[in-house]
Amino acid sequence: MSAAQPSSGPSLRRYLDHPRGGPTVLRIVLGTQLRRLREGAGITREAAGDAIRGSHAKISRLELGRVSCKERDVADLLTLYNVTDEAVRADFLKLARRTSSPGWWHQYGDVLPGWFETHIGLEEAASLEEAASVIRTYEVQFVPGLLQTPDYARAVAQLGHPRSSPEEIERRVQLRVQRQELLTIADAPRVWAVIDEASLRRPLGGPEVMAGQLRHLLKMTELPNVTLQIAPFSLGGLAAAGGPITILRFLEPDLPDIVYLEQLTSALYLDKRDDVDHYLAVMDRLSAQSESPRESMAILERLLKQES
Repeated sequence: MSAAQPSSGPSLRRYLDHPRGGPTVLRIVLGTQLRRLREGAGITREAAGDAIRGSHAKISRLELGRVSCKERDVADLLTLYNVTDEAVRADFLKLARRTSSPGWWHQYGDVLPGWFETHIGLEEAASLEEAASVIRTYEVQFVPGLLQTPDYARAVAQLGHPRSSPEEIERRVQLRVQRQELLTIADAPRVWAVIDEASLRRPLGGPEVMAGQLRHLLKMTELPNVTLQIAPFSLGGLAAAGGPITILRFLEPDLPDIVYLEQLTSALYLDKRDDVDHYLAVMDRLSAQSESPRESMAILERLLKQES
């Protein structure tokens, strides 16, 4: 059975030409397109693996965007899937080359764990204007990284990496600050954060640092793309008891929704529909139980008076 030819290159070119189309999003887009071609051709992962001298597991990793891929492998797969249009093939091969290019965050490779690189790449994907995306996050212990001040981020880094040198701590702070540029670019994603009250009452870095962080949160709520809710102590138990959650939602069909669960020395990335739906339901309950954005601002103002 032969696969239907892709319509043409524009759907791929918009990712190639986007200034924030980093390697993570390009791997996901390429993998998604190749999966659709394989399924349309009625070809199994085992047969596709044989075509590139690999295994079905290699095809699975490629289609999920977990690894970069060689141009030769992509060319062989396109031939197997009966993709003969030269312009389309050229776009696929260019995309394959770009998946190996380093993202801006690679300059921080000395302080950036490999498991977190994917998360930064997904945040970058959220800035693609076609993605119309939302980053939803729930934090228990800390203010979300995208909303931290440099002083607060420094206190977090010192707590989590007590053996790091002052220079390494500053590198971690710089990385976090550069990530935050995402919030104010032209195609900024919507960030919807639910923060446990405990994280705001814990004097991380001391009263002066916390006061600066509270003022910064109030300022961030003025951005049209930032929604902030506080889960107060009065709620008692919460739907997400256990740990922080981040969900990256993309309306662009080439980018699947992904749940990010950070652990002490690693992270989980969940993209199965049932898993994502479960965590979305949890986040919806959290948002319904938490204070409204307006009341959350009032809570921040009261806490700020206590810190002053």
